[in-house]
Amino acid sequence: MGLGKTHLIQATGNKIKEKFPDKEIKYIPAEKLISTIVNAIRNQNVEDLKRRLREIDLLIVDDIQFIAGKDKTQEEFFHTFNSLYQKNKQIILSSDRHPNNIPAITERLKSRFEGGMIADINMPDFETRLAILKQKSEEKGVNIPEGILEFVANNIQKNIRELESALNRLVIYKKANKAYRDWE
Repeated sequence: MGLGKTHLIQATGNKIKEKFPDKEIKYIPAEKLISTIVNAIRNQNVEDLKRRLREIDLLIVDDIQFIAGKDKTQEEFFHTFNSLYQKNKQIILSSDRHPNNIPAITERLKSRFEGGMIADINMPDFETRLAILKQKSEEKGVNIPEGILEFVANNIQKNIRELESALNRLVIYKKANKAYRDWE
């Protein structure tokens, strides 16, 4: 959805590693987790995978909704989740929807997911979108009039990636057309 979930969980993992350098932290996108589990099953290395995943201090899985409908992956993840939880280890999951709204996830996994803290990341308001545009244009070293940035912030409301893409197009247009006199 482009709301910054991946950046947020990666930053969280980085901060924890900074404060606790001895902690074993594993960040993995759900798609990679799925392929890792499938390969372990195919190559008969499941026990090795279990050992590696269950000995870490913090497991971060991005876009957990992608394990929906993947029965073997859900089964292995369920046992890994339980093992880490029982050892008082930390688990951070991101998803583009609430656990109840992920189809084809087993009830026992939904129950585990709901047992933790759920933070809903909403779309940024106008002021935040405008601040993002100002900061990004400043980082790019391009001065774009506030009225143009306000127009973009007003018209792109759902996705930060779209907001950045619009800004990038403005920057390219300005540089390609030497539009400095037109805007300033």
